[in-house]
Amino acid sequence: MLFFGKIKAHNGCLWPYKSHTDFGVLCDLCSCSTSSGSMGFGTLNNANFVGLRYIYQKFESQNGVFQNSPKSEENFNTYQLWAQIPINNKYYVTANLPYQDLTRSLNETTQNINGVGDANIIAWYKLPLIKKKKNNETVDFNKTNQTAAHTLLFGLGVKLPTGKFEEALTDNVNPGFQVGTGSFDGIFSAGYNYAGNKIGVNTLLSYYLKGENKNEYKFGDQVSFSTNVYTVFKTKKINIMPFLGLSGDSYSEIKQYNETLNDTNGTIVNTSIGTEVNLKAFVLGVNFTAPIHQDLFGGNVQSKNRLALYLNYSL
Repeated sequence: MLFFGKIKAHNGCLWPYKSHTDFGVLCDLCSCSTSSGSMGFGTLNNANFVGLRYIYQKFESQNGVFQNSPKSEENFNTYQLWAQIPINNKYYVTANLPYQDLTRSLNETTQNINGVGDANIIAWYKLPLIKKKKNNETVDFNKTNQTAAHTLLFGLGVKLPTGKFEEALTDNVNPGFQVGTGSFDGIFSAGYNYAGNKIGVNTLLSYYLKGENKNEYKFGDQVSFSTNVYTVFKTKKINIMPFLGLSGDSYSEIKQYNETLNDTNGTIVNTSIGTEVNLKAFVLGVNFTAPIHQDLFGGNVQSKNRLALYLNYSL
């Protein structure tokens, strides 16, 4: 969710660019079941980059069936290496490798796990829509035609089991308290981007087909969506791009030994606000996310908030 480069008129639209004019897309970064797949991966204007991202997430879990049962506080810290690498004008690859540092506090006892999380890699195809001719409103597919401010994107990828999965931790109320899932997962995504005169919109819908790990434990399949609306303010030295977002995730039940575990599904809808600052080839971004509706694991897990900071260098 970053942008790079200068401001240039593109088909009448004033937007940041870096050797191309396509716009951003989001995809899954989760290695834990409660790490939101709609958190996002990529940039608002789909610029190529390498960078670092830090994500903080806070959860509260009810450890018991009674209202006065003790609650545990869980703090998830994720440090990511992430990148978008171009192949040609129509294809590119996104990838990330996270390091997880998770802490759980219950009854004055603190539990910590950390280590390399689950990496993922996704191949993308972008389809810019061609402007119609004004004279006869027909489509000319010649390469000399200008592309419209609308772009479709399609992604196919895989999440790798590079993070450690500990079966002993599955007894926790929040099954997302894991460094990794121990499984290969498929990622299927489709996105739409619009870059207008004053505003831009990007949206993505993703489906995560979860695999079973060697412990015969399978996290539930996941559907995620994300939409961002953004604009740009330019000065002589820096560009500022504020944005508002709406995102959500829906999780199916977890299965182990081919049996469905009760109260392991859920849904969450989030709203977010953030901004990005572009100085030459560097981009600094921040966004804050808070839930507006959630029902996770039978209501026993509450997502509190999420903060992301990132620094990217454009390629």
